[in-house]
This record gives sequence, structure tokens and C-alpha cells, in this order.
Amino acid sequence: MGSGPERLLKRAQFLAVRRGEKRRGRLFLMEVLDRGDDGPPRVGYTVTTKVGNAAVRNRVRRRLKEAVRTHAAADMAPGNDYVIVGRIEALAAPFGQLKAELSRRMRGQ
Repeated sequence: MGSGPERLLKRAQFLAVRRGEKRRGRLFLMEVLDRGDDGPPRVGYTVTTKVGNAAVRNRVRRRLKEAVRTHAAADMAPGNDYVIVGRIEALAAPFGQLKAELSRRMRGQ
């Protein structure tokens, strides 16, 4: 399976991406950092406690991960790190809209 993006796992990696470009969307905020290499893209997910309790946050995170896995991963550029900060609106939005918006933001639109 391992053709998709790698995961950002360490806190330091997440913090590094904060210095990158911010692409704001209604359903999420996307932070993008060009690492300056041509390694595989890496992605991490964050959902703050503002969004809701742990169960709600996990649902938002799972929905984002599934949208990236099934659709938007193809739009990630090599050498880039992406942190996707979920919003509560990501739960109610139609899945197709979520996928399309993730793809669009990954392409920098």
C-alpha cells in the first residue's frame, strides 16, 4: 500500500510546518512547508479542543484522513509537508466537497 504520503508524527515536525504558508478554508486550515527536497510528501492532522470532545475530534480527523487517502493525496507535491487543522464544519460538509477543497488547497488554489 505505501504509495501515499508519509505521516508527520513528531511535535517538532508539526511545529516546523507552522512556519510555512497558511491556506485557510471553511472546513480546515492547511499549513504547507516546502522542505526543499524531493522526498515523499508528509501529512499530519490536528483538531483542537475548540472543535469538541475527543469523540468529535476523532470523527473530524478520520473524515479528513479518509478524504486525503481516497482523493487528495494525489495532489500533494513531493518535498512538501502538510498539516491539516480540522474545523467542526468538516463533519457536516458533503464528503465530495471536503475532498475537492482539500485537493484545491493542496494545489495552492
